[in-house]
Amino acid sequence: MQLVISSTGSIRCLYDESLDLHSLGKLSISRGSHVEPNDDGQWFADLSPVGGPQLGPFVSRSAALNAEVRWLEEHWLSPSND
Repeated sequence: MQLVISSTGSIRCLYDESLDLHSLGKLSISRGSHVEPNDDGQWFADLSPVGGPQLGPFVSRSAALNAEVRWLEEHWLSPSND
């Protein structure tokens, strides 16, 4: 798990259960994107919750999820976003 710690002590990460984040302090967990299909069965990753673009269309949900994670790691978890 990649953790980005700002100069103010706040921590950003893509949530998973590999680390007990409660041990780091009070949590504020929020959605980074919405991965949803359209009426034609194409998948999109809407990253607007973190100020990002809409990615897609993708043929499969897993492809949209992979693109979502790549974008979040490259753009949102970048230490330059502090």
